[in-house]
Parts: sequence; structure tokens; C-alpha cells
Amino acid sequence: MQLSFKTELKPNNKQVALFRQHCRVAIHAYNWANGFMLEVLGLRATAKTVKVPTTIDLQKPLVAEIKSIYPWYYNSYKPLPHPALSELRTAWNKCFKKGLIQHKIKKKRRAKKYFYREQATKAQPGISNDAKRLKLPKIGWVRLGETLPITTAHNCVISRTADRWFIAGRYEI
Repeated sequence: MQLSFKTELKPNNKQVALFRQHCRVAIHAYNWANGFMLEVLGLRATAKTVKVPTTIDLQKPLVAEIKSIYPWYYNSYKPLPHPALSELRTAWNKCFKKGLIQHKIKKKRRAKKYFYREQATKAQPGISNDAKRLKLPKIGWVRLGETLPITTAHNCVISRTADRWFIAGRYEI
């Protein structure tokens, strides 16, 4: 059985900087992919044979072109841009089905600050805890605001609200 939780994190200054960097990577990947989608849709207006890219089609040029230009992508969790790209693709799918307006870029000041962390595998979980701390890849042990059962967490979202960081996710019991 899986239960969900949301609790506050108590990161130190170095961890806050890493959280902000992870948020910047997610927002940058989302905005880059949105621009790429707009270019493809512009080409598709003239030639109907141009295929609308999927999430994987968006990730391939991101890794090939963008990561080499921006070295700060390598300081973050490797699969971090993928959930942002799938979120953008879901938004465009809704736009195509309902005929809504095109998506705008996420602005640095106004964008919601969050990023997704996913468990690696059940054999080697990427997110683990010891009741009072949570271990995240590339970030390390982060103190929790309240104790959690000692289990491995599945996918989770780390978000910021008014300079406070929260983690929401699921765990097995």
C-alpha cells in the first residue's frame, strides 16, 4: 500500500543553492522545449509532413545541443529535465485537443519553483530516509521538518513556497 506525504525540508545554504539550481534547470528545459515546439509548429504550418515532437524527441536535441552550451546542467540530477519536458508535452496535447492559446515561457520571477525527483529502481532506490533525514542524489542528506517512516520514497516533488522548501511524495508501507 502506498501513502502520500508532504513535509517541510530544513536544508542548509549549500542545499538551498542546489535546490534553486535544479529549479532553474527544470524551467530552462521547459522554456527551451517550448521554443523548439513553436519552431516545429511554424514549420508544420508550411509543410504538413513535419512531425510534432514527443517527449523523447525533445530530450534528444536538449542533451545533444543545450547541455554542451550550459555546463551548469551537469551539476544537477541527470534525469531532471525529462519531467519538465513531459509536462510541456502534456500541456501542448491539451492545447491541441481543446484549441487553447499557445503556451508562453515561464518567467524566472513568476514561475512556480519546483522539480521532480524519481526513484532509480526498486533494487537501488535514489531517494531514501532515516526518519529524520532524506537522502537525495546530487544533494545529499537533507533534514526533514517531521519524522517519516523509514522506507524508500517513490517519485517526489520538491517545491518552494515563500522561501520554505517542501517535499511531497509517496512511500510504501
